[in-house]
Amino acid sequence: MGSAVQMRTDYSAGELRKLAGSSKDANQSRRLLSLAAALDGMSLAHAARVGGMDRQTLRDWVHRFNVSGPDGLQDA
Repeated sequence: MGSAVQMRTDYSAGELRKLAGSSKDANQSRRLLSLAAALDGMSLAHAARVGGMDRQTLRDWVHRFNVSGPDGLQDA
């Protein structure tokens, strides 16, 4: 049984969407939109589908976001 992932709260869903719209990195934009969907209360599985990934991959991106913020969602 999985446990809930806690996401940092210093960005709102609207702020993440705004960042997604201004990003030149399409993958970062998809990840930001998935995180925004999760912040809006969507299940992680459904929010992951928004960004074209599976739930575990989104969990991994949440952890990177928690450590590095939006910059952590860019391709390395």
